[in-house]
Amino acid sequence: MKAYGTLTEAINDLTQRGYTINFNLKSDSVESMTNHLKIKPDEFEIDEVHRFQEMSDVDNESILYAISSTLYDARGLLVNAYGIYADTTSAELVSKLDKHIK
Repeated sequence: MKAYGTLTEAINDLTQRGYTINFNLKSDSVESMTNHLKIKPDEFEIDEVHRFQEMSDVDNESILYAISSTLYDARGLLVNAYGIYADTTSAELVSKLDKHIK
């Protein structure tokens, strides 16, 4: 897996590699309003995970997930604050995301 210096660099490279959908974290799925997709945890795979920390603010960490779904023929990105999930996020979704963080 390629190492990136910045979140922007990673997003640009992964987008060029076909991860073109912007996903948002919802209570029990990842969703793209633009593509009208709602994908449950058992319907997608996490292909890559990249963590970033701002040098000026050590408490400001982001995590980038490269996600694919063969069921929906979709590849996209989810950016989230590291370890922070909405209170309403399902345990199944949190578990899937967390198991890829090293």
